[in-house]
Order: sequence, then structure tokens, then C-alpha cells
Amino acid sequence: MIDRPVPQRPEEEWLAPYAMRGGASRGRRHPEDEHPYRSPYMRDRDRVIHTQAFRRLEFKTQVFVYHEGDHFRTRLTHSIEVAQIARTMARTLRLNEDLIEAIALSHDLGHPPFGHSGESVLAEKMADDGGFEHNVHGLRIVDHVENRYPDFRGVNLTWETREAIAKHSKMKDHASFAEFHEFPHPSLEAQVADCADSIAYGAHDLDDGLTSGLLNQDDLNEVSLWRRFSESLDRGVSPKLRQSFVVRSVINAQASDLIATTQGNIARLKIAAPDDARRAEEPVAAFSPAMKEERRELKTFLMANMYKSHRVVRMESKTTRVVRELFDAYLAEPKLLPPPVRKNMEEVGKRRIVCDYIAGMTDKYALEEHQKLFDPLSRV
Repeated sequence: MIDRPVPQRPEEEWLAPYAMRGGASRGRRHPEDEHPYRSPYMRDRDRVIHTQAFRRLEFKTQVFVYHEGDHFRTRLTHSIEVAQIARTMARTLRLNEDLIEAIALSHDLGHPPFGHSGESVLAEKMADDGGFEHNVHGLRIVDHVENRYPDFRGVNLTWETREAIAKHSKMKDHASFAEFHEFPHPSLEAQVADCADSIAYGAHDLDDGLTSGLLNQDDLNEVSLWRRFSESLDRGVSPKLRQSFVVRSVINAQASDLIATTQGNIARLKIAAPDDARRAEEPVAAFSPAMKEERRELKTFLMANMYKSHRVVRMESKTTRVVRELFDAYLAEPKLLPPPVRKNMEEVGKRRIVCDYIAGMTDKYALEEHQKLFDPLSRV
């Protein structure tokens, strides 16, 4: 248990009984003296922000590859937007804002270049050697890949922030998550951060889809979440202002619904302590049935008209080929890898070293590296 009373005093005054407190943390993998005026979760947030993996999110795909335009979301801007939505909901629910911000900012650290197309290739290549999933890799990053301290590898985050990374995964039974198997759910902070991620990517992919021209406002009138707020505006409002207004309203409607439904669940399920939310028979943070249906409708529309569009599928085909060819080249000739990357190959294994190296690449670096390896006219 971490016992540093000074930073925790405001928590005791403000937080709800079911919120996580820094003083009640299950601690860190490697014992450290805590900071005199920053709580454990404030330090987690700061450590995440200072990782190389976090900075690299600036050039990692959300939907559009970095060179397709300066105004589209990246993994970095998406993570910041998730944190903003999550903190608002945490404050209203009287949850720990520092913990939820650390969770939100770390939730995408494990994504490889080119988003889900890059992940699918690495999963295929690592199928017989431990697999690859971005949340599993995210935990590996904060526990091992980052190397910033003289006494241990990783950045030594608290158990609660690491729990959130693990429980965000679809591979909840993965061997590396064994220490988190006691409870079916993570903290309420982690549950709310997960919902904030879903709110952010749905609304902001809608925004980016309109900006890119893949979506148009007339077709969106068949989506109730769009139609409800669009029809509240005068017809003379410009398309750009209509787009901004509706996207903001869609975010606000989902966040408000999540807060109200979660408050009801807290009372109904008698959630009176942090572990009550972990062991509850269902997730405590949730949307109402009506909002779930509206969200399903929006997701179906985006899948058909954006994620599976001609333009996006063509780009995914190219980026899939880039990642596959890089992996095969490094595996066939490990000396193509930088010497510092190769030094732990015997200990970690050749395929995992190659996987870690590619997973850490930005879109930009992966494209440049592919050109250097496969274009005879490019300097190596």
C-alpha cells in the first residue's frame, strides 16, 4: 500500500466512496518512494506523457495515414480527446481524475503503425510465437520496452493504471495479465475511460469522415444521432458550422447518457467501494438501451461508408503490404535492424524483437524504412 497522506487530502475531501484513492493503490512492481506533493496517479500520467511511445502517437494512424492531411486525428490527438472527455465524466461522478487521465493517455500506447491494418499483420506473423494485440503490447511497453530508469525497465506505473491497460484488451486471459484475473472488471475509472474512448472515436471519425469527403451530411440524415441535432439548427447554417455543432452535440449526448446511466447503476448495484465495481455482475459504467441503439446505428453507418470505403480499403492494402514486407525482411536478415535493437535478440527471441521494433514505428518511419529497404535508388 502506498502511504503518502499529503497529496491524498483533496481526494478524501472530494472523491466518492467507490473512487480509487492514491493512498489505497496496490503499488508499483518496483518499490519507490512516492513524491511529496504529487499523488501516485499524477506521476503515472506524467510518466506516460514522457514516454517515447506517447510522442510517437503523433504520427500513428487513427483512420487516415499522416500524409493524407494535416487536419485529421492521429493516435496522439485521439488520446488527448479521450482524456478530456474522461476527465469531465470523472469529475461529475466524483471519480479520481488523475487516474482516469493516466488511463486515457496510456490506452493506445501499444498501437503499431497504420492502426488496425498494422496490428492484423503483426498478429498474423506472431500467431505461433505469443501473438500480438495492441493492449498486450501496451502493457509490455510500460513494463519493459521503455527504458528510462537505472534500477528497472519500464516506467513502473501503478497497478491500477496497468490494470486498465490489461482490461481494455479483448485478450483478457492472456498470460501477461495473470495478476489482474482476480476481478471480472477493472476500476470504475477504467470503465469510464473505456467508454470515453468509444465516444471519442465514433464522434471524431464522423467529423474526419465529413472533412475528408468520404461522408456527406445528406446521407447522415438516416442516422438518428446526427438527425436529432442537425434538425435543431436553422436551414441557413453553413455545412461547416452544422458539422461542428452536431459533432459536439453527439459527444455531449453520449457523455450525459453515460453519466446518468452509470449513476443509476451505482445505486442499483450498491457500489460503495472501488472493488465493488470490479466484482459487480455487469459493467457499472454503461449507456442506456436507447443510446446503445443509437450508437450501434452510427457505428454501422461508419463501417459501411467510411471504414470499408474504397479509399480507406486501398490505403489499408498498401500499409498492410508495407508492414508484412518489413517483418519478412528483418526476420530473414536481422542485421538490417539497428545494433541496439539486436542486442537482446537471444534473450527475447528474433520474432519478438522484430515485432517490438515494427510496433514502435510511426507511420512516417515505417514508410521511410520500407523505401530504404526496397527502393534501390534510396540511400540506406
